Amino acid sequence: MKFVADMQPGFNVGNSLDAFPTETSWGNPPITQALLQKIKSLGFKSVRIPVTWGGHEGAAPSYAIDPSWMARVKQVVDWALSDGLYVVLNVHHDSWQWITNMPTDPAGVTARYDATWTQIADAFKNEPRSLIFEADNEQNFSGVSGTQASQLLNELQTDFFNVVRHSGSENARRYLMLSTPGDTAAQPGEDALYAEMQSLRDPNLIASFHYYGFWPFGVNVAGYSRFDATSQQDMVNAFTLMHDEFVAKGIPVYLGEAGLYNDTDWFNGLERGETLKYYEALGYEARTTGVTLSYWDDGSRLLNRNSLQVLDPATFAVMQSSWTTRSGTGANDTVYVPKASAISDQTLALNPNGLQFTGLSDGERRLRKGSDYTYSAGTLTLKTSLLTELVGDQALGVDATLEAHFSRGVPWHINIVTNEQPALSAATGTTGSDLIIPTQFNGDTLTTMHSVYPEGTNAGQTSWTPYQEYGTDSVGNGAYSADYTNNEIVLTKGYLASLTDGSRVTLTFQYWSGATTTYYLTVSGGTVIGSLS
Repeated sequence: MKFVADMQPGFNVGNSLDAFPTETSWGNPPITQALLQKIKSLGFKSVRIPVTWGGHEGAAPSYAIDPSWMARVKQVVDWALSDGLYVVLNVHHDSWQWITNMPTDPAGVTARYDATWTQIADAFKNEPRSLIFEADNEQNFSGVSGTQASQLLNELQTDFFNVVRHSGSENARRYLMLSTPGDTAAQPGEDALYAEMQSLRDPNLIASFHYYGFWPFGVNVAGYSRFDATSQQDMVNAFTLMHDEFVAKGIPVYLGEAGLYNDTDWFNGLERGETLKYYEALGYEARTTGVTLSYWDDGSRLLNRNSLQVLDPATFAVMQSSWTTRSGTGANDTVYVPKASAISDQTLALNPNGLQFTGLSDGERRLRKGSDYTYSAGTLTLKTSLLTELVGDQALGVDATLEAHFSRGVPWHINIVTNEQPALSAATGTTGSDLIIPTQFNGDTLTTMHSVYPEGTNAGQTSWTPYQEYGTDSVGNGAYSADYTNNEIVLTKGYLASLTDGSRVTLTFQYWSGATTTYYLTVSGGTVIGSLS
């Protein structure tokens, strides 16, 4: 338990040694010792190094791993260990490339899996115990689920345990990570994993899970654009289960991948404040349930692998703070001042998260309680005089950013935004390409897209909800996105191709200020016409 607690927090060096066919095939530069040193300097204590082995193996029966590949993996592991980091090494995308075939080829998959781990165990058997082996990654099996999947995974992980334990040297007592099908924190799988661990009768086992939040919130689908009570409860349930099933019984838990589904530098489908509230709560839940976090990074989430710069300093600051304390948050991180209306007092609910509200500032200027703002029972009121000063000539967009301070943690940023009703223009295209809708956002932020046919049925590839998934064709079922730089709403070709030919679709775009715009699509013979009426 202390060993895994000392691994908090962790960092995944993803999309590198797990990429294929080569380390750099997915856009990241080769891992360097400078990268690992940067990770440590940011406060991380452990690194998870995902590795895909299959493309570097020879034929049956030996499945010999290419010596140059093994040497490269060992080089990276040794760099990390020499820098004082704990290291988790696994078998990664092999999970869906060939291990998944175990239901139809149990002998073949088992032989290859055992051969793979026999070679890994031998190559690293003399490394210190600060190197941890992880049996698999999000392992599922083709055509089976539930109890049968848990049974197959139990067989594989028991083989992994026996191969490593009988390989000699430090492997006789090395810490080993075992997981549930899909690394999911759900009751049936956790029950099966606990039973498996009990049967192995070994004190050096670690339970591993992954958590990316409530899926509809993480991808912004079905109207889940906020870190609301449903998303919060999903997180509480997952961490409570991990704690009760393992931590409370003396078995440590390493959350091998933690994050949000689409929290990348190119995905702007979640409002910034909602993302910050998610990461603040994630750190709190991990801390209070005794779970060690390892954040997933693929070069587009936490750290730019070329410049070694943090991609989003504000989000990272919230993460860092959550490792030791809570931070106060707000119901919103934006106060809208409509340009068409007279300026008046605006209120915002703050959530101190058990802390004390200590004041409000505008940059270096400490604002005056009473004349600039008031605060009572969690409600912050920004006075008309302050707002009038901050918005100035009311240029559309962010006019100022205030900071709400609390007794601990990082301040809550509040954007003061001048806005007007968003305005869309007509557009024409085809179902074979994205449709570009010229849009004047006028200081607002696109939140959701509601899509229905005239009779009220859902229109779009996400057919179970009228609220379509935010994003592009390249990830999931992305139907729409906002390009604020070029003043465009983009409807993806995947979404357009899913619409019934000859149909008319009513779109309702909803914005963070509460504004809405209605837009119509007519699809006929592969042609798409977008109009305001």
